[in-house]
Amino acid sequence: MIFRYFSLVFLIFLNFKSSSQSVYDLGVRQIEIFFSEPHWDDSLDLYLSNNLNQRLVADSIIIDGEVDQNVGVMYVNNSSYFPNNIKNPIDIKLDYIQNGQSIDRYNRLTLSNGYRDPSFVREVLAYEIASNYMPSPKSTYSNVYVNGTHLGLFTCVQSIDDDFTNENFYERRGPLFEVKETNLSISGCSGQIGVFQHFLDTNCYQRSYEMNSSNDWQKLSNFLDTFNNHFSEIESVLDIDRTIWMMALQNLIVSLDAPINTRASNFHLFKDNNGRFSPIISGLNMSFGAYVDGLSIPVSNSDLQQLDIFHDISNPLNYLNNKIYSNDRFKKMYVAHMRTILNEFFVNNLYKTKALDLQNLISNDINLDPNSFYSFSEFNSNLDNSVGTTSSVIGISELIDARVSYIQSLSEFTSAPPSIDNITSNPTSVLPHTTVYITAEISNVNYAYLAYRFKFSEKFNKIQMYDDGNNGDGIAGDGIYGASINVDARDIQYYIYSENNDAGVFSPERAEKEFYQIPVVGGLVINEIMAGNSISVADQDGEYDDWVELYNGNNFSLNLNGYYLSDNENDLFKWSFPNVTIQPNDYLIVWCDTAGSSQSGLHTTYRLSADQEEVYLSDPNGNLIDAVHFVNMVPDQGYARVPNGSGVMIYQDHTYNAPNSILSSHLEHENITFLKVYPSPSTNIIYLLGNFEEVLVYNLAGQNVFSSNKVNSIDISDWKSGVYFIYSKGLVQKFIKQ
Repeated sequence: MIFRYFSLVFLIFLNFKSSSQSVYDLGVRQIEIFFSEPHWDDSLDLYLSNNLNQRLVADSIIIDGEVDQNVGVMYVNNSSYFPNNIKNPIDIKLDYIQNGQSIDRYNRLTLSNGYRDPSFVREVLAYEIASNYMPSPKSTYSNVYVNGTHLGLFTCVQSIDDDFTNENFYERRGPLFEVKETNLSISGCSGQIGVFQHFLDTNCYQRSYEMNSSNDWQKLSNFLDTFNNHFSEIESVLDIDRTIWMMALQNLIVSLDAPINTRASNFHLFKDNNGRFSPIISGLNMSFGAYVDGLSIPVSNSDLQQLDIFHDISNPLNYLNNKIYSNDRFKKMYVAHMRTILNEFFVNNLYKTKALDLQNLISNDINLDPNSFYSFSEFNSNLDNSVGTTSSVIGISELIDARVSYIQSLSEFTSAPPSIDNITSNPTSVLPHTTVYITAEISNVNYAYLAYRFKFSEKFNKIQMYDDGNNGDGIAGDGIYGASINVDARDIQYYIYSENNDAGVFSPERAEKEFYQIPVVGGLVINEIMAGNSISVADQDGEYDDWVELYNGNNFSLNLNGYYLSDNENDLFKWSFPNVTIQPNDYLIVWCDTAGSSQSGLHTTYRLSADQEEVYLSDPNGNLIDAVHFVNMVPDQGYARVPNGSGVMIYQDHTYNAPNSILSSHLEHENITFLKVYPSPSTNIIYLLGNFEEVLVYNLAGQNVFSSNKVNSIDISDWKSGVYFIYSKGLVQKFIKQ
């Protein structure tokens, strides 16, 4: 059985509820900053003008009633900062003085002032779209007060720091760079510095890049050397998929303050634990055509609406575009990703619905903003119309509607990509330490590959799929392509890519952000894990410790004497079970708390980390029976196999010492409510998991094809094949009728 895993779906557009939401959940925060320094604005201007990289210490900050003390505040040096502004972009570091000080586990806030955005939705909307396809900062809104004076409404964007990298890459300590300026002439460095340019002298990077980690300039230089001089090896040092997703989105929404435009650079680079750099999208406050530097002057609306989808490819200083677009496969992957974003957000006008929701959310706050850069009427108008005379800002739908028509007319988008259908695994129930064949019906295809991995922190391995009769694919030339995977005891995560001479396509389309999963399980399995037990379940001594639940799916009892449980792949014998028996179709709880044999019950000699961890179960001979990898586990939430004992692992309400039920799995991870459609693709019935009441289904043309209240399944057997979207309570999810 094949499952589709959704690691993140659309953010929820709901009214703010301060008692239950975290700082970056969508709403309007209230941030109050208090300085004892009466001339705080002058001090912040001085620090910035002198390039001191220094913060002014605020006595306290109150965020929705929560108080932190002695926080560091600085102005942000970007295109929206002006010394005479009352409302300048602000960076707040909560742990500047007091180590560990944070709000909702975040220690930094970045506040943008809405410069060059009359609609005041560009930044939040762009990050909302981006989050569906790539690691992206969270964003919301904040009313900001300093010493009791209302500065106005700001966007509040998650800082790209070690919290962000841990959340998205499962690594805190990797090299991290912010790319701030390009197109610079620097003494001793040949030519002008462009995005992704390589220099032997690492000093040449230090004006354009800001290093937010340890002394990693040489690592950056080595990466750029490979990028420029050994591009055939690029996938060993660069996460190509995340790079292409970023480029596709930025081009589609005309976000030119970005690496796709030579004169701009707003993005970050992070080296993950697989040795690859990944670009991280940032600086989206001037997206949707608000930034025009680098284009030929004067810039018309049609210049933005018909921006070349391979913009800046001929500019010798744009090393990124030149390299990526010159590779035929990467170019097709780029177009495939752009097609997905186009269909999921823009063809159906979902972007406009989201933009209107955002404007409705902040309308009153905009009207009361004493330092807004635009009038209230301009705020209301800029969704659809250009605003301003001397420095006009194009309307969002004015840009996008024309741009959608333009892109859809291009040969890259009229050419038919391959079709990927009927993805199967053989065997359907995969046992540990066996071989599984993944097959798919693929038509109109020249080449296909299968990308797979066994845990979230790994990169996907890519192997070619064949229709030769030797890869579990049946008869040679029958249109069924196959590839094999040798598994250990971990579940498989995978996707498929295929292409012909003209176009490429992914399945699922949001790969690598989304992927399919196949459970790898035997009779005895790790059935559920809780690595953040604070109030949920107490052990025999009344302590709230982490726990692991085993399930015996065999029809016979098992004595576990000499079996092992570990959190270290290199030390599978870390903790040994005593003489204990687990009965057929029964459960066994092991507490992970370092107590060992000093307490009654089963207690390991180690704890689990909620950030990232693996749990390994081995038999007395040291053979791995089951292994589960998890990341970013929310306190008091379970990570459980659904269906019970045989399915893939999902986040759900815990079911301690009891069956894991689909109905209990509302999939609330990191305080984001999920709407999950299962299975997808489907031919007959889809099942809905989540918290919802009214359910609406629309086809790709925007036509309503189904509506109901409190439904958990929908019969789609008579529907036409294609892509559909389910809406409920501000959530939306896509599924495919096959």
